[in-house]
Amino acid sequence: MVEYRVKDLSLADQGRLKIEWAEHHMPVLMYFRRKYSESKPFKDLVIGATLHVTKETAVLVKALKDAGAEVYLSASNPLSTQDDVAAALVEYGINVFAWRGQSSDEYYWCIKRVAEAKPDIVLDDGADLHATLHKDYPETASRLIGGTEETTTGVIRLKALEKDGLLKYPVIAVNNAFTKHLFDNRYGTGQSTFDGILRATNILIAGKVVVVAGYGWVGRGIALRARGLGARRVIVTEVDPIRALEAVFDGFEVMPMIEAAEVGDIFVTATGNKAVIRREHMERMKDGALLANAGHFNVEVWIPDLEALSVSKRVIRPNVTEYRLRDGRRLYLLAEGRLVNLVAAEGHPSEVMDMSFANQFMAVKYLYDNRGKLPPKVFNPPIEIDRRIAELKLETMGIKIDKLTPEQKKYLESWSLGT
Repeated sequence: MVEYRVKDLSLADQGRLKIEWAEHHMPVLMYFRRKYSESKPFKDLVIGATLHVTKETAVLVKALKDAGAEVYLSASNPLSTQDDVAAALVEYGINVFAWRGQSSDEYYWCIKRVAEAKPDIVLDDGADLHATLHKDYPETASRLIGGTEETTTGVIRLKALEKDGLLKYPVIAVNNAFTKHLFDNRYGTGQSTFDGILRATNILIAGKVVVVAGYGWVGRGIALRARGLGARRVIVTEVDPIRALEAVFDGFEVMPMIEAAEVGDIFVTATGNKAVIRREHMERMKDGALLANAGHFNVEVWIPDLEALSVSKRVIRPNVTEYRLRDGRRLYLLAEGRLVNLVAAEGHPSEVMDMSFANQFMAVKYLYDNRGKLPPKVFNPPIEIDRRIAELKLETMGIKIDKLTPEQKKYLESWSLGT
């Protein structure tokens, strides 16, 4: 019997159409779904997942179920669930605890429902499920085969857990797959961040000054798309000198946030850290500046400072909150400071999530095939999985590449052949 708590089951028909659209644009994951639907390698598994409940996630959890698993799903953000997709998944036999607009207590109640299912393998996006298992369900954590982690923020948390000697099971850092972070983080987030900003505001990007905080793969993608949309200036702020130098060589301006605050029209944070935009920055900003976040948690734009500086606030458009400061200036916070691409839009395009979630699927299979053999550490995905996903993606795009000749292979493997 399927367990669930969703917004409205009557939305399922609409959700099925969304999922069908995603399936059409995720050929690599659908390849694995077809391949393993007959052999059902996960038939003895309970899989717990805390992920953004979107149409793309639906394709992943359906693939896991078709491979034999019993799947329990909760949301990895209180505002990212697509309620029609959640309803459709319940009808497909997925145990779903997710709806858009959860309170903090409701959010963690849903995660605990997944933990209480006593999963064998867990999938996470942000490490809230991993943290909940370690803190509140240590016995379940100790018997887990392993887990995966989708995003940079979650990998950072898990490595801290490992460093402290507290990690109880092996975790595959799916975020570190080349076919994930080089494409999902850069091209997926780059496009979907501006999709969210534009849906929320309908402003013109051309002619604006865009400030991007952080120049990791996500920041690179956002800066690239800002330039492509015609931003008059794209400014990068960084704390890492190597990344800052890379931004300069990529043709972007680099300066401290305290200076960028005075000239920016649109601010987008992508650091994974807290209080990246805070009081001293807000005090210098232009009237009408937009504040958006593309990092996982709603801590990068420091909302307590924004609240303290304001004399009033109002929701002026869906996903746009106007804060009026004491001197009359107005700052606009998008999507309550949460992931703007998922709260104000639909998240990454299906084509790029195809690779990310193919990695998730194959990471689950790797963990299951190597159960009992891996120590409790954070691992990068095996390179052979990465390469296979890249090969399949190219095939689905109708693109062929060269292969090494035997002589070339010999040359690359030899130390004696030189000039």
